[in-house]
Amino acid sequence: MVSSSSSLTSGTLPSSPSFFSNDRSLPSLNPIAPSPSLPAIRSSALAVTSRSKGRRCLIRRMNVSKGDGSETAPSDMIFVPILEDGVFRFDSSVEHRNAAFPSVSFKNSKDREVPIPSHIVPAFTPTYSLLEEQQVVTFQFSPGTSFYGTGEVGGQLERTGKRVFTWNTDAWGYGPGTTSLYQSHPWVLVVLPTGETLGVLADTTRKCEIDLRKEGVIRIISPPSYPIITFGPFSTPTAVLQSLSHAVGTVFMPPKWALGYHQCRWSYMSDKRVAEIAQTFRDKKIPSDVIWMDIDYMDGFRCFTFDKERFPDPSALAKHLHNNGFKAIWMLDPGIKQEEGFDVYDSGSKNNVWVKGADGEPFIGEVWPGPCVFPDYTNSKARSWWANLVKDFISNGVDGIWNDMNEPAVFKVVTKTMPENNIHRGDDELGGVQYHSHYHNVYGMLMARSTYEGMELADKNKRPFVLTRAGFIGSQRYAATWTGDNLSTWEHLHMSISMVLQLGLSGQPLSGPDIGGFAGNATPRLFGRWMGVGAMFPFCRGHSEAGTDDHEPWSFGEECEEVCRAALKRRYQLLPHFYTLFYIAHTTGAPVATPIFFADPKASRLRTIENAFLLGSLLIHASTLSNQGSHELQPILPRGTWLRFDFEDSHPDLPTLYLQGGSIIALGPPHLHVGESSLSDDLTLLVSLDENAIINFVYSQGKAVGLLFEDDGDGYGYTEGRYLITHYIAERQSSVVTVKILKTEGEWERPKRRIHVQLLLGGGAMLDAWGMDGETIQIKMPSESEVSALISTSNERFALHMENTKLIPEKEVLHGQKGMELSREPVELNSGDWKLNIVPWIGGRILSMTHVPSGVQWLHSRIEMNGYEEYSGTEYRSAGCTEEYNVIERDLEQAGEDDSLILEGDVGGGLVLRRKIAIPKDNPRVVQIASTIEARSVGAGSGGFSRVHPTFCLMHSTEAFVSFTSIDGTKHEVWPDSGEQLYEGNNLPHGEWMLVDKSLNLGLVNRFDVSQVFKCVVHWDCGTVNLELWSEDRPVSKESPLKIEHEYEVASFP
Repeated sequence: MVSSSSSLTSGTLPSSPSFFSNDRSLPSLNPIAPSPSLPAIRSSALAVTSRSKGRRCLIRRMNVSKGDGSETAPSDMIFVPILEDGVFRFDSSVEHRNAAFPSVSFKNSKDREVPIPSHIVPAFTPTYSLLEEQQVVTFQFSPGTSFYGTGEVGGQLERTGKRVFTWNTDAWGYGPGTTSLYQSHPWVLVVLPTGETLGVLADTTRKCEIDLRKEGVIRIISPPSYPIITFGPFSTPTAVLQSLSHAVGTVFMPPKWALGYHQCRWSYMSDKRVAEIAQTFRDKKIPSDVIWMDIDYMDGFRCFTFDKERFPDPSALAKHLHNNGFKAIWMLDPGIKQEEGFDVYDSGSKNNVWVKGADGEPFIGEVWPGPCVFPDYTNSKARSWWANLVKDFISNGVDGIWNDMNEPAVFKVVTKTMPENNIHRGDDELGGVQYHSHYHNVYGMLMARSTYEGMELADKNKRPFVLTRAGFIGSQRYAATWTGDNLSTWEHLHMSISMVLQLGLSGQPLSGPDIGGFAGNATPRLFGRWMGVGAMFPFCRGHSEAGTDDHEPWSFGEECEEVCRAALKRRYQLLPHFYTLFYIAHTTGAPVATPIFFADPKASRLRTIENAFLLGSLLIHASTLSNQGSHELQPILPRGTWLRFDFEDSHPDLPTLYLQGGSIIALGPPHLHVGESSLSDDLTLLVSLDENAIINFVYSQGKAVGLLFEDDGDGYGYTEGRYLITHYIAERQSSVVTVKILKTEGEWERPKRRIHVQLLLGGGAMLDAWGMDGETIQIKMPSESEVSALISTSNERFALHMENTKLIPEKEVLHGQKGMELSREPVELNSGDWKLNIVPWIGGRILSMTHVPSGVQWLHSRIEMNGYEEYSGTEYRSAGCTEEYNVIERDLEQAGEDDSLILEGDVGGGLVLRRKIAIPKDNPRVVQIASTIEARSVGAGSGGFSRVHPTFCLMHSTEAFVSFTSIDGTKHEVWPDSGEQLYEGNNLPHGEWMLVDKSLNLGLVNRFDVSQVFKCVVHWDCGTVNLELWSEDRPVSKESPLKIEHEYEVASFP
């Protein structure tokens, strides 16, 4: 039955079931978490939300599925054209269309609601069905279709075979198989075999499964009702992204300094250290524009405060930095310390801006300051309150703001975030009063919006710069982003390219990774290589975790420092090109960094290239393998002309650069910071002619075009005509190449400056000419044989230079040096259904454990703790956990043999912990682990104990539990809210237990010999669970070692 009541207001909360309304109740509406007035039971009956004009209410709906887990028959969705030609909105029915929540992703939510006249019909119509009260939307495309997008995701560039869950998650040390990261983009870019491209947006803020595991099939699963918006198909992927931007908005126009290099660390602990870092950049002549202040600048982690001893005068620090050409960016988290007398807390409480718990009181969650409250950014009053705090904060000389921990992250809870039944008093245009499950994915975006608006209030003549960790599709309107807490590994270097590209293909062009990796210590070669690639990313920042070695460009020796200097000088010379690309992105929605198939969408051979990308017409080709320099790569280039060039800085650890035929890009001097630049600086035009063409009925032997955008680098004069856009053209006729201005836009007068034209010939060879900007410049071409000789000579010099230039040397790893071990290459077992990475040098730890058929990474840990550990004592992290193990035997898979690894570690007292990890040839579905504690130099009577301690990742913590049948036949389901549970005797699992993920419909089965295991422990922690196997505690001798033999296998559930 459905009961009625009055609607919720911003000042009231439900206290009984009567707060549910039957207004517009449908068979299939938007479910949210159970009401606080209802028991917290796991049931198929869901509480849902609906909207009605002028009211905000929470309603309860009745079950619609059969209850047997079966899926209803699929039906075609209905559609209407919206926004512009080629864009369609699909809904399951008219009733579902009327019940859908407002769009948060659209910059103007009304654009989604208003049909437009159009004679175009969709090329692809999705179907919908219902499965266990979820709306399932399915698209089917022809074989050879490629999938991209899905926002901030790890793993491969081309997404076929992957599954993503949009649920913003604090995902420290994520891996390629992690299914939920910090941001949510329920969006897929579909590239058809013909090169035509379609965009698919599931316009829901709720948790959403995007299943791309089957070739040519998109399957989207989320609580109903939500619309699907399609864009295209259009002739190119760029056209689709431009159309998407007409819906969700373009990237904010960044100030030019924000495109320079940013230096960050958790944390520079005092203003003196900040000043020292800044001065070292200048002394070493390494370009940089920004220094960042992490959370330790605050007084006890209280937002909007400064530590009185370490940062006593932030305005003076800002002035010092500004005088030295640096900007200062400071962190603000959402968690506000619950402390009476703290003015921010008192002000927020007075204004009633906090997110409410299920009991109607402000929700209290543990974060860095301790107990915290959280602003409800879904409410305009709270956003205004926050924006005014930001406005005042800016007066300290703050140039930019970093929003971190805004998934929102919460400590000491399994879910790593606030309860889904917390209550937000959202604005009507966002969806009204809803549970946190509805607003979770947009919390970070709305925080960034509030911060951006506060910076606008502070100074309307400066462009805000905000960086956000959490976000949603549309966040680019307010903030840049980075790829979160990555690792200092070669795998993460490689993955960072695809991650930046996926964000760009999902509407967020201003992104980059923590260069060098956040967690762990990079080696010199890894850091230098990463800087070479990272200097070409749209957002360029180095950042590292507390407790690691210094990670500034000069911290790894002279060779690495020189490579970093060269990499950043490249970036600064390319800043005119970067800035132009961002103006185009801001005004048209075109991406900044793209996969190389954008140059030839029909070429299937280009669609999986992950170590190269485009910045407009500039192609960057990098090596992400430790022992391979960039010159040793065999480039796979798009069709047409691509000419290699450099800045007389070629190095095996720097990417190789190519310019597309038919292009001109502008370069500037390699200043140390953007503030040094001047409009009167010499301007270089790099020209790469295309092949022969007919231009205006005149035969041409090559042509190139390009444009340059210039303005003040900050402020909004460009919106009022105060800018200059120059379209340059180069044409070859006979033996003369003419370079001139084709047309101009904007009110600015042309600066008086010299122009340096560099005409690329191929192989790094080029011709030079000088002139004044605005004049026609001509270059006389040598004969064909002379050009060939120039190219040949240049290639020979390049090859000789690279042969004589060595890779940056790797640093010798010192045993026990914290974090350094991350950069060493783990031992990999990759056979059958499993891929494992093992680090023998620190506890013989299994660092990651990926089930290949499902793509699920059940275990992924930091190097110095968690993962798969074993101890030789009852105490947590006792001997065996961190000792260095020796590889005794390594058998690669061969005919009839297992892929296996045998390790041994000395755990003291004459005892050795020996472990064999194997993927058997005759049963490749399982991973077998046999562990023994053996006595090597002692007799009988030495004490022994074995404790297996794997830490598994909870990809969907509210949908995870441990299931088993005990020896006495009792069935158990152990859920995260049970804390730590111990089982022994007849309660012991009868030889196996299973970690279940209901969202994935999978279970990780752990089988063991009950005669060897005397106790089992389940321990739930923040986003993880331990499934521990404990042996008996008894004397060990050579004749009677302790053993625990067990195995893992993934099975379907139920």
